[in-house]
Amino acid sequence: MARPGIKMVAMRVGELLVDPDTSAPIVVLHGVDDEALYLPICIGAMEATAIAAAMADVEVVRPLTHDLIMSMLNELGTYVRKVAITHLIEGTFYAEITLVDDQGHCIELDARPSDAIALGLRTGASLYVADAVLAEAGRILEEQPLSEAQGGKERPAPPKHAQVKPVLDGDVRLEDLDPETFGKYKM
Repeated sequence: MARPGIKMVAMRVGELLVDPDTSAPIVVLHGVDDEALYLPICIGAMEATAIAAAMADVEVVRPLTHDLIMSMLNELGTYVRKVAITHLIEGTFYAEITLVDDQGHCIELDARPSDAIALGLRTGASLYVADAVLAEAGRILEEQPLSEAQGGKERPAPPKHAQVKPVLDGDVRLEDLDPETFGKYKM
């Protein structure tokens, strides 16, 4: 669990990518105050699907797991205040979901970062990453100029660790994705 005194950095979900070498889904978080700061986290296929659906505002006929959790929390008078990636231990990221009930009681739950992010996207909760995690696994993007067709503004270069391809780019909808993108991973 997060301890008082741990410095946290506000982040947002940037992209959902697929590593071309391993075909593993990667969620990339970006700093709210420093867009060049990013943190890539490898996640499972099911969680990637849940995150992609939330990013694309896909409405499903029947609730997915994270939608069900959100509905249960709402019915219990509880909301997600924040999600935080708190630790990185031997290559594994750890997260917490902070819940608050209608009487103001806080509950912190241990979670996988991918589940915390998927739930946080659905609820609009704030997302934070511990400074120590960013010190160990965070990256800084180098600026590169855009072409004049892109407005001539500078934007961050792609992450150096891989020639990753976006899973969601522009107005792509979840149903437009190749089923192989998410269906061939073993958990």
